[in-house]
Amino acid sequence: MAKKITQKEAKTATAPQSTPNVATKTSELQIPTANPDATTSEEIVEVVAEEVMAADDELLTQEIKDNTHIFEEFFDLDYAKSLAKLLEPIDKYYFRATLIGFDEELGEFPARNNPKRPLIFVSNHSGMAFPWDGMVFASALMKMNGYKLDKAARGLASPMLSQTNLMNPFLIHNFWKRAGGIDATSLNFETMMHYGESNFLIYPEGIKGIGKGFDKRYQLQRVSSSAVRMSIKYKTDIIPFATINAEYINPFSYSLKWLDDIVQSIGIPFIPVGPLTTLILLQPWMFYFAAPAKLTYVRGKRIKPYEMIDKPFEEITLEEFRAISKKIQKNMQAELSRMVEMYGQNPYDWGGFFRTILQNFSKLPYFVPIAWPFLFTEHERRYRRFKTRLAQLAEDAREAYKEAYLNEKPREESLVGLVKTATDTILKNPEVLLLYVPLVGWIPTLIKGFSREED
Repeated sequence: MAKKITQKEAKTATAPQSTPNVATKTSELQIPTANPDATTSEEIVEVVAEEVMAADDELLTQEIKDNTHIFEEFFDLDYAKSLAKLLEPIDKYYFRATLIGFDEELGEFPARNNPKRPLIFVSNHSGMAFPWDGMVFASALMKMNGYKLDKAARGLASPMLSQTNLMNPFLIHNFWKRAGGIDATSLNFETMMHYGESNFLIYPEGIKGIGKGFDKRYQLQRVSSSAVRMSIKYKTDIIPFATINAEYINPFSYSLKWLDDIVQSIGIPFIPVGPLTTLILLQPWMFYFAAPAKLTYVRGKRIKPYEMIDKPFEEITLEEFRAISKKIQKNMQAELSRMVEMYGQNPYDWGGFFRTILQNFSKLPYFVPIAWPFLFTEHERRYRRFKTRLAQLAEDAREAYKEAYLNEKPREESLVGLVKTATDTILKNPEVLLLYVPLVGWIPTLIKGFSREED
């Protein structure tokens, strides 16, 4: 669950003169900040996809119309909400994420400058590991804003994340797309600009960002100009935020280009080379491991690329797009460096982490990653059972059943409960044990990971 910082902490965050235009929030005094981007929930215009995709939209080409199936083809809102509830205790006890500048209750959540177009959230990407930084942010944002879809941020992600089961957490089939992810292609990006139900999230560094190596931590790699192009074309704002401490999810791991080239040919973005590499080879579940970095997300000053050039979109050259992208990258890098100074000096906060363990020892499964394969696998089984049962009910009973399931409090297993959950999971999904079998376990893991399943 995303943490709210206190008024004192918020003042500390904004005190230095070298740190302007960074949105903050308070929790002791529940009053809005004097943020020019601030808005009340009543002022936020909810726009559904059908309204956005009106016939008079001159930017809506036939190619885009033919591609609008990506909006709902795999996306399951119930699954996204259920998944956020699963991740909530993992965040609360393990990553202890703090979101600064995103709380709608305090008037901090950025409103759309153009009600018809989604905002584009962008951030640095890192970790040399599975993209836990993006998973935690998207889920925490949804939870913080009461699971409102118009405040959510659907992600544009590398197609590699959905090419194979192996790149889905703990081999859960089609995990990313069911949770709202969209393959990051030029056509999909432009199509999403006509999707009004939610904003969306993109990491403009791409795979090179998350796999850049610990020696390049907090150094923005080349930022793609795609977000700049879409922002200018559709006159919508970019909302940058700094992701702090994710560099320490898999610390002291480095990138070898020749090795990455090999594994990319089989659908794996990169292989981190560091202290945990041997453990990944021995224990398949370690492929999804994350260290308990205390994740912090700080919203920065919104960016308006369409005000950075006085030219029609059609007349802007590739060099000019790149020049704007470089300017934005420079500003994001400067703000990221300032935020690292403020929030990145104690990346694990070991004192706080161990206090959390001592105070919540019965919640052991959530701060011991070795238990996560059981939690995710059991969640998948329960959700599929829920969907089956939902389909069997009469139409007038479905909504009440769905509401009861989705409003159920997060199932926080005790130590004893974990044993029962693990037993049930093993009995119903014995293949989960293969993730723990040294060396030999990789054979069936890879077979299932690269198998083609029907959607």
